[in-house]
Amino acid sequence: MVDRRKRAAAPRAPGKAATPKRASAAVQAAMSRKATRPVTAPGDATMTDKAYALLEELIVTLQLPPGAVLSEIVLAKRLATGRTPIREALQRLSRDGLVNILPRRGVLVSDIDLSAQLRLLEVRRELERLMARGAAKRATPDERQEFAEIARGMRLAADKEDDLAFMRLDQQFNLLIATSSRNEFAMRAMGVMHGLSRRFWYQHYKQAADLPLAARLHAEVAEAVAVQDIKQAGAASDALMSYIESFARSTL
Repeated sequence: MVDRRKRAAAPRAPGKAATPKRASAAVQAAMSRKATRPVTAPGDATMTDKAYALLEELIVTLQLPPGAVLSEIVLAKRLATGRTPIREALQRLSRDGLVNILPRRGVLVSDIDLSAQLRLLEVRRELERLMARGAAKRATPDERQEFAEIARGMRLAADKEDDLAFMRLDQQFNLLIATSSRNEFAMRAMGVMHGLSRRFWYQHYKQAADLPLAARLHAEVAEAVAVQDIKQAGAASDALMSYIESFARSTL
């Protein structure tokens, strides 16, 4: 287990651009501890996208725990939406490995498997490095600004040990780095892994994780991408994945 008392911040990437005085609305929302409900999907998302985002967070944060039996009717009422978006969202969650759809038996939230998680991390390390380097090379100015804002939010989450803000910023970071890498094949592969990885983290982080360190390591990747430092982005990604693997093994 990582010693939570080791709080010294890791060195920042050289030449890091100054981050804005105020974070974006998305980052400010992530830092708020008021809401216990899942984060809402973007306003221009489809009903299925919104249902998927809400259900994914309920599963990742264990509000819908492993083994839970899911009902389309109950979920539609809980999320105030129709059954068709729920059904389509569950199909997507099945492809992500977060639920199992069993003919004539219903839909179950999938179990959490450490050995599968370690195999997943072997693949994730290579893809994360590839996407971090790609994002540092190809991100637009607006995307680089958003990376800088995410980095600032991650450092605030580290200082406050704000687990909910970290989880939400982590999801925002994952989506942005996948998009800005401009590699649709890596993006598809990573899409299957992120929900499983976030859920594994959420299950064990209170006992085994050093949340401030994890947030700072995410910030270092975001900062390297923000200043277009391809080499540092790859190195920071490797450092982050080494920590995530050590965290996973510490749960044994």
